[in-house]
Amino acid sequence: MEKIIKSNCRGCHGGCGVLVHVEDGRITKIEGNPDFPTNHGVMCSRGLSFLQLVYHPDRVTHPLRRTGKRGEGKWEQISWNEALDTIAEKYKKIIAEYGAESIALGYGTGRNYEGFLYRFSNLLGTPNVLTSGHMCYGPRVATSGIINGKLTLCDYENNPKCVVVWGNNVVISNGDEYTGENLTKALAQGTKLIVVDPRLTYLAGRADVWLQLRPGTDVALAMGMANVIVEEKLYDKNFVEKYVYGWDEFTARIKEYNLEKVEEITWVSADKIREAARLYATTKPAGIQWGCAIEQNINCTDSVRALVSLMAITGNLDVPGGNISPESPPWLPVSQFAMHHELPAEQRAKRLGGDTYKLADRIAVITPKVVWDAILTGKPYPIKAVQIHGSNPVITRSNAAEVYKALSKLDFLVVADFFLTPTAELADIFLPAATWLEMEDIGDYWKRQNYIYPRTKIIQVGECRSDHEMFLELGKKLGQKNQWFDTVEGNLDYILKPMGLTWQEFRRLDYYRVSQKYRKYKTEGFRTPTGKVELYSTIMEKWGYDPLPIYRETPESPVSKPEMVKDYPLILITGARSPVFYTSEHRMIPWLREIVPDPIVEIHPKTAEKLGIGNHQWVYIETPRGRIKQRALLTTGINPGVVAAQYGWWFPEEKTPGHGWEKSNVNILTDNDTKGYDVAMGADNLRVLMCKIYPTGDKDES
Repeated sequence: MEKIIKSNCRGCHGGCGVLVHVEDGRITKIEGNPDFPTNHGVMCSRGLSFLQLVYHPDRVTHPLRRTGKRGEGKWEQISWNEALDTIAEKYKKIIAEYGAESIALGYGTGRNYEGFLYRFSNLLGTPNVLTSGHMCYGPRVATSGIINGKLTLCDYENNPKCVVVWGNNVVISNGDEYTGENLTKALAQGTKLIVVDPRLTYLAGRADVWLQLRPGTDVALAMGMANVIVEEKLYDKNFVEKYVYGWDEFTARIKEYNLEKVEEITWVSADKIREAARLYATTKPAGIQWGCAIEQNINCTDSVRALVSLMAITGNLDVPGGNISPESPPWLPVSQFAMHHELPAEQRAKRLGGDTYKLADRIAVITPKVVWDAILTGKPYPIKAVQIHGSNPVITRSNAAEVYKALSKLDFLVVADFFLTPTAELADIFLPAATWLEMEDIGDYWKRQNYIYPRTKIIQVGECRSDHEMFLELGKKLGQKNQWFDTVEGNLDYILKPMGLTWQEFRRLDYYRVSQKYRKYKTEGFRTPTGKVELYSTIMEKWGYDPLPIYRETPESPVSKPEMVKDYPLILITGARSPVFYTSEHRMIPWLREIVPDPIVEIHPKTAEKLGIGNHQWVYIETPRGRIKQRALLTTGINPGVVAAQYGWWFPEEKTPGHGWEKSNVNILTDNDTKGYDVAMGADNLRVLMCKIYPTGDKDES
């Protein structure tokens, strides 16, 4: 007999309501829930095909211990007790000899168990947690926190009359708190659209104004728009006078960004910049929806500051239909559950890179480079063990060759995942993780929004366990028993207690939502040192950084490195989202690989013709770091001087260890030289590189 169970998808960042069909204890179908408020039944290909991941024949469903050399692919099955005991004993020895800081934890993007991981790591005593937060979402959270007090989101529920989509493609990738359906509905109702993107995406083609900027020049473009808004007196004078700090200094800075200069920097015409600035400033309310493309270069922090400045000077902060900071449910905040207060001050002071990247330190994340260096050099102290959950850094982190080398040198590596990825192949212990269909979980507990949702355990696959349970049980073996409840459910009860709910009560709800308040600044001000939106940041000034947004030329571009143009004439951008994959995930799912079987690099037809490259032909992409191959896709929707390569590629169908991790992995080409890092967050320069491209000569060009 078939049952239909309501849940919430986690095929990407999550947030879409689903109906899960179950028959005889086995899931038979996943479809959208038409009554769910975030997606109204709309589903993407990842969610619809997730069934093929859950029951995939290559999925690892029992704990494993490596028996051969790293990367050989030799394993033996062990019990959970043996796996966790092995990890615990190894950690005890490392802590006794080197200190807890010599163990690093890591996780992938938006995994929903961040609170559990940080609780475990803080109680263990290590300040070193690897995330994508140094260059994805974290910079928006951290920078907004010091400029206007809290992350801001576009308020689609109150009919924005204009939306600026900046470095984001939400209709194919549900980023952070957004689902693509919200923007699509707004556009159908006549909302004006401005898109900032080097590529002609669907949204760019749909836009009233498309600003096709030179990659990495977002700050200059935003400051140029601010210049127009101030010069033409289109700003909100009342808001600026009452709620903005540093107006005089800010207006002096933006005078440096006249439109002639900005056009030269960005490749966007002055007329287009002026048109976009006027449309945004005069069409109220207006919201800016931003994505991680603005964060993955040397201008990471200043990109966020510049865009918050645009929101503020136009009076679009904390108003219906503008950019809002959603009210959180009255749960136990993640920071409190994570027990950051239990990490001793002397241990926090040991956080790798903490003295250099002070904004990252503020949100307890580190840039990966400092970990690889500590493994390879032992400085400032050695990293002896790394435990990675739901992440594949050999594919997803810059300078993949160095990542592979560092992880290969570790004394001890633990990986928890669904499959033996290229990273997992290097592990000493592999822990089989449960999917969102196999656990009890508070969906979207980590997000800055006013919704949360129950995810209930629907099936059990093999011996797979939730990451939540892994941290709980491992913590108990390492002396943390008194700081954890006995079961995962007990910890969920603890999180929900301030709401007056138990997990058993919460799991029966479709969702939980709190109402939104607007214009809170009128009575509460902004949560900054001055109580105002700090266009001139007092915190950045205190830390020794420039207190105002400023454009920096990326370290590898035709402007900063003109001598490279002869050998590497094209600008390479990486990381454009795929409509079927999520970062490095899902390439083993048959339905999705049928849609996109091979990695793709976008090239303008004129450029391809000069280089003798045909459509769908295999080509080499080369930078000073290395060379990979992808298939050429000819498109007029990109500047002839720019190419855009997909990232996250490996080949699960290749059964040899490593699964072809070097073939098409764009992070073979990227650099992690800290000279190119954002000064406050330690964000990598992933989006702007110089490359050359040429045919491989492969016979298979179909």
